[in-house]
Amino acid sequence: MIGNVRRHAIRWFVIALIGASLVSFPATVAAKGTEVIRTGSCTGASDWKLKAKPDNGRLEVEFEVDQNVNNKTWNVKLKHNGNVFWQGQRTTQAPSGSFSVTRRTANAAGTDTIVGRAVNPATGEVCKGSLSI
Repeated sequence: MIGNVRRHAIRWFVIALIGASLVSFPATVAAKGTEVIRTGSCTGASDWKLKAKPDNGRLEVEFEVDQNVNNKTWNVKLKHNGNVFWQGQRTTQAPSGSFSVTRRTANAAGTDTIVGRAVNPATGEVCKGSLSI
């Protein structure tokens, strides 16, 4: 009788252990795969794409503008929760007539808001995208 109780207790322990590991596993996988992507149109013929994902306690941000025209210069700013964390110029490149900027920024507690903005000074065209992660 004691042998049956012991086997029964061990069986329930193993089932509980397997069940607990199955419940926690999907949460771990989902947290690692969190990437937010937003796309949109600019004020002219260009399109933009903004991506952000967690990367070793920081956020990796990528902002891309596709103009389909090579050698056009753009003024670009990236903001994190309203503060500029990168600004500079980028020039569209062959073969696609696009540029991209990839930078890392702090991952603040709570929701982070990322804004990418690019202005073509020759035409006045503006590309602006935002996301929350």
